Amino acid sequence: MQNAKKNKNLEFTVSEPMGLLEFLFKDCTKDSKNKIKSNLKYKLVSVDGRVVTQFDYPLKKGQTVSIGAYKPEYKPYYAPDMPDIIYEDDNIIVIDKPAGLLAVATEDEKQATAYRAVMEYVKHKNKNNRIFIVHRLDRDTSGILLFAKNEEIKFELQDNWDSLVKYRGYCALIEGHPAEKKGRIKSWLRETDSHFVFSAKTKGDGKHSITNYEVKRESKDYSLVAVNIETGRKNQIRVHFSEMGHPIAGDKKYGAETNPIRRLALHADRLVVKLPYLDEEMDFKLPVPKKFLFCMKDKQ
Repeated sequence: MQNAKKNKNLEFTVSEPMGLLEFLFKDCTKDSKNKIKSNLKYKLVSVDGRVVTQFDYPLKKGQTVSIGAYKPEYKPYYAPDMPDIIYEDDNIIVIDKPAGLLAVATEDEKQATAYRAVMEYVKHKNKNNRIFIVHRLDRDTSGILLFAKNEEIKFELQDNWDSLVKYRGYCALIEGHPAEKKGRIKSWLRETDSHFVFSAKTKGDGKHSITNYEVKRESKDYSLVAVNIETGRKNQIRVHFSEMGHPIAGDKKYGAETNPIRRLALHADRLVVKLPYLDEEMDFKLPVPKKFLFCMKDKQ
């Protein structure tokens, strides 16, 4: 007869030759046949200390069959550009997303995303941890990106985003010098089937979009502007400056002729948001990227 030993795993001794699956069905456990087959599939069954998944594996008298408890295999994923953490508590995590890194997965890219990197970061602390998307940044835009750590906070922030967010600021390096150094751009944005966004000629034909800006510094070829958006439409800032005649440097899609820092020169540098669980405003800030400032130096 088979004798069960008290151990972390269930262990049984084979009393007569037979196939492994037959042995498991007949002598080992009271589990259902599907559960027993799953144990084999997930490599929880071993014979004399060696994992076996073959259903008809031939057993010999005197061999030991062990059945382990299911423990999901966890392999941390470390993104090559793991974002710097700006702020973290039990409910949210705020990062500095690098330019070129997707916020979330697309059909073409599933792995290299800010979401995936941050998810693996929180799971490294506790495998049961999760994160949830609250808002997004374009792939080529760097800067402040906020994730929720639970669904309750996710929905509370998303459902009340316009009232909870007090300020969404960006800095941008644009080509040329606007005639008006401070202004407010309003338009109705539409998107083509090829994902190109533009301002409609007819009022109300699209999504209402408002961008405020102020020129902070100028060089021979560029202007450094502070931007505050009142609406968060797709490509909003890029479209507004392009149609103003001063596209963001590096933004070939929307008409830029130069690319001085080898990336889109748009950076989300400030987010003021009232966190409902704290009942107070948090002001997250990042400095202007050094490469932006380098372009403020006139070249001889």
